[in-house]
Amino acid sequence: MSTFIDLLHQHGAELAPLLGADAKRAMYAMLRCKTEQQGHSHWQCNSCQHHDQRPLSCGHRHCPQCQHHCTTGWLARQQQKLLPVAYFMVTFTLPYELRALARSHPKALYQIMFKVASSLLKDFAKRQNKGELGFTAVLHTHSRQRNLHPHLHVLVAGGRYHRAKQQWHHTNQQYLFNAIALAKVWRGRMLDAINQHKALSLPKAIPAKWVVDCRRVGFGLPALQYLSRYLYRGVLPDKDIISTHNGQVSFRYQDSQSHTSKIRTLPTLQFLTLILQHVLPKGLQRVRDYGFLRGNAKQVLRRIQLLLRVPQRVNLTALQTDNNSATRPCPCCQHPMHCIGVSRTS
Repeated sequence: MSTFIDLLHQHGAELAPLLGADAKRAMYAMLRCKTEQQGHSHWQCNSCQHHDQRPLSCGHRHCPQCQHHCTTGWLARQQQKLLPVAYFMVTFTLPYELRALARSHPKALYQIMFKVASSLLKDFAKRQNKGELGFTAVLHTHSRQRNLHPHLHVLVAGGRYHRAKQQWHHTNQQYLFNAIALAKVWRGRMLDAINQHKALSLPKAIPAKWVVDCRRVGFGLPALQYLSRYLYRGVLPDKDIISTHNGQVSFRYQDSQSHTSKIRTLPTLQFLTLILQHVLPKGLQRVRDYGFLRGNAKQVLRRIQLLLRVPQRVNLTALQTDNNSATRPCPCCQHPMHCIGVSRTS
């Protein structure tokens, strides 16, 4: 069992009153994960007729025991979209003073962050009149120490596609947009959007300077691998939890200044609430594609790939899903076992 889920089993009763509805729902799902309460999948080997059953996973996107196939599948799908161009990472950070809003109204605030960041990038590209951008935005809510720190990582392909002319415009391989200008517009539009929202109200103290980072990140794959780490399996891997003794939990993290490994120790309940505060509201998409990378622009993306002489790629994700999603090796004869049904407890 996952170390984190083991801690939930030990402290769930005293933890539950401290949690909001979404975090509590996630906790109960993780407590049922791969237990008798969740139900079983039933397997049969056609070679030796061996029968077996396995407890079902909960399938919650924040569960450390689940969703590994979702992470690998997403990464494989994004690799299918990679273009032979330079990529840029634009990071939009929410200042400390607005984190109280993220705690009280996370869904509304995070939706605004996506809307403002995407429209901002589209407008900056529109000024240059070279066509539309293609980019992928991923919401991260934590710092390296796992404190609440909402920010958007946006991976932008270095080029534009002009639909009317059906032309690809290469951009400067070292420069996308001015980060200072992005930060000023990011601040102004976020404050306007929050003011216009009925459920949100701005705090009195708002910093005059906000932070947007814009930098080249090579040809895209390392950045995608980084973004995929926390998509579906929680914000702290079990391997980084190094001690759970004497009512305290110690975990490892990398310091952003020194780039060295450090250890943070917290009382168990404080540790659990620290991690569960990053559970996203139900229905909120953490990852969104825009421009020529969006889901309904496959034909446009293929035209761009042809212009850039990218060979037709085999959809390895679909093949792997078809071949491996409902089979596993038989413990008796090592031939494939097939899932023949699922039973759930009432």
